Amino acid sequence: MSGIVTRFAPSPTGILHLGSARTALFNWLYARHYGGQFLLRLEDTDQARSTQESADNILSNLKWLGLDWDGDVVIQSQRQKRHQAIAQQLLDMGKAYRCYCTPEELTAMKEEALARGLHPTYDRRWRDRTDQPNAPFVIRLKAPLSGEMAFHDTVQGLVKVDAEHLDDMILLRSDGTPTYMLAVVVDDHDMGVTHIIRGDDHLTNGFRQMNVYTAMGWAVPSMSHIPLIHSDDGAKLSKRHGAIGIEQYRTDGFLPEAICNGLLRLGWSHGNDERIDQAQAIAWFDGTSLSKSAARFDCDKFLSLNGHYLRQRTLSHEGLESLWHDVIHEPLNAAAVPDILSDAACCIGKSILPALAVRATSLCSLRTQLIPYLTPCLENAPVLSGDDGRLLSVLIPLLHGLSPWTADCIEEFLRQWAKTQSISFGAVAKPLRLVLTGQPISPSLTDIMVALGKEITVLRMQNSIDASPCA
Repeated sequence: MSGIVTRFAPSPTGILHLGSARTALFNWLYARHYGGQFLLRLEDTDQARSTQESADNILSNLKWLGLDWDGDVVIQSQRQKRHQAIAQQLLDMGKAYRCYCTPEELTAMKEEALARGLHPTYDRRWRDRTDQPNAPFVIRLKAPLSGEMAFHDTVQGLVKVDAEHLDDMILLRSDGTPTYMLAVVVDDHDMGVTHIIRGDDHLTNGFRQMNVYTAMGWAVPSMSHIPLIHSDDGAKLSKRHGAIGIEQYRTDGFLPEAICNGLLRLGWSHGNDERIDQAQAIAWFDGTSLSKSAARFDCDKFLSLNGHYLRQRTLSHEGLESLWHDVIHEPLNAAAVPDILSDAACCIGKSILPALAVRATSLCSLRTQLIPYLTPCLENAPVLSGDDGRLLSVLIPLLHGLSPWTADCIEEFLRQWAKTQSISFGAVAKPLRLVLTGQPISPSLTDIMVALGKEITVLRMQNSIDASPCA
């Protein structure tokens, strides 16, 4: 298949949330799978609500997710003259007409229809009139008056609607600005869009937009309307249920690859595969296997995926460097790292990062675990006395003289020394872990000691038994 062109066309009236990010992902994957183009358009026909802040949020978070687009971003409001020209062309062809109804008349029509138990639609009173009063008007499309409209949706199958349920929609408002229904069709046509993947809340729009395509004699793109994302209790995903912006997940320490993997599995599947990286997703996402059922958002699954990708990054040098950068700089909702990190601290931090990632589910939790390793001395370091203090006092000179300083050598020494003292290895490891990390639970004790190095290990032990200030 060649010549595939998809698009993502958000309205810059709010932030990029999970649902719209999934729509972008599906369109991006489909284009990349077939070697086509993925285009981006900002649909700002609602000028009163559209903001530059929202536009910046959308673009920034698409880039963060790795969903790059081809060509320049199309700004819908900048194409107004083209939209107006098409409306005039439809008018000249007799496929549209001027409607001079006042707001009061439209309100009266609605109230009368509701009183009769009918759907409140425009009664087409200006459809066949030829007079042109000197008064404000809108341009409406002449929709079919009878029959059935149908098209094959790649997700929903054959979908139909009686023509009488579709009104003569407005193409141009009385101030000459285009409506969304006109602009989206003209822009998709001019941009060469061949395939549209979007939420099924646009399904009715699909029928109405088809009338514009048909009137202009344009080819109708393939359409795929995917069910919306629901919460785990079956309700439509709301802000309370997790429909927050991608920016918040980023702030909370999620990795983009985890978000993309999680979104991919909300409405699409490849056998029983749950962990699907970007390369696999591009290879497998061919537009099939999209579900007709609403996907259910599960935050625990996203956290599990995030933990998986945190660990995956530690498996290569490039991935570890990337993870280190993100832990230090990316999440805002996390403990602050020291303003200046020494080369030694960076070396220690990177060496201990893989061990810390085993238990972490977010960059935030990983950063919190990492903080104790980034300075020579622990903040609020524990002070030990009694048997634990005496034990460390004896160990300090022995560890200071230990060589080589490797995990195997340290463990062997500690186990043998514990035997000579008739105590368990745990009796040695417990206080050591506490004074070295400030926590009762940590990665492997010997890994920690190797990462900290002999000098800092001994320094922390010494500080813990005499409460001396950190030097």
